[in-house]
Amino acid sequence: MDLGLKGKIVVVTGAAGLKGSIGETIVHALANEGAIPVIVCRNDRGYKYEKKLQNEGLETTFIKTDLSNTNQIKKTAKIIGEKYGKIDVLINNVGVNDGVGLGASIDDFMHSLQLNMVSYFVMTKYCLPYIKKAKGNILNIGSKVALTGQGGTSGYAASKGGVLGLTREWAVDLIKDSIRVNAIIISESWTPAYDNWIKTLKDGEEKLKSIVNKIPLGNRMTTPKEIADTCLFTISNKSSHTTGQFIFCDGGYVHLDRSLLTK
Repeated sequence: MDLGLKGKIVVVTGAAGLKGSIGETIVHALANEGAIPVIVCRNDRGYKYEKKLQNEGLETTFIKTDLSNTNQIKKTAKIIGEKYGKIDVLINNVGVNDGVGLGASIDDFMHSLQLNMVSYFVMTKYCLPYIKKAKGNILNIGSKVALTGQGGTSGYAASKGGVLGLTREWAVDLIKDSIRVNAIIISESWTPAYDNWIKTLKDGEEKLKSIVNKIPLGNRMTTPKEIADTCLFTISNKSSHTTGQFIFCDGGYVHLDRSLLTK
């Protein structure tokens, strides 16, 4: 299916994670569709991804940015606007489940909010004039933690709850400009970060097995590619009348009847 993304300027934050991470997978999916991904991330890995895609004949740009720094985000939005003149899509993807719980300092809690939620607001605020010019759309990457809780991660949970609130708020704010705003909600996805977390646990393999067994559809984790495909469809004109929605790409993990899990 041609999603009509060829030549579209798509900004993806937090997209220079490890190979196989959600942001990195989204970028490659965009490039393969002929879109022009703009990688906004603080990790120097972005230079490598930029070069690799360019060597494959695909257009992309990496702009090194600390997304917890408001001034850097403002400068980055200006660079993108001056280079391309418009932004067709903004995908707010950055997120770190940082374990900032009730025992953490207030400074750590505030930093978690700054990175995981405030960056969405700031990025959207400064990119908005260019999004309006393109009559583009905004996609926020959310987490089931906003709805289910997790324990020990107050900063991340509060942030992701706020992201869902902002998604609906912006959908209302921007409907007059024909700008769609949606959120993809992720539950259990096998990423390098998830793999690293499992390896820190004494009973990692048993923990992993217990999680997988609780995912109704196929008793398996969602792949980053499945998440990327859902993102691309949602930002495309194939979803032209979808706005203000929370789209779950999770194999039924959050909503389906727990009777499915009995064996």
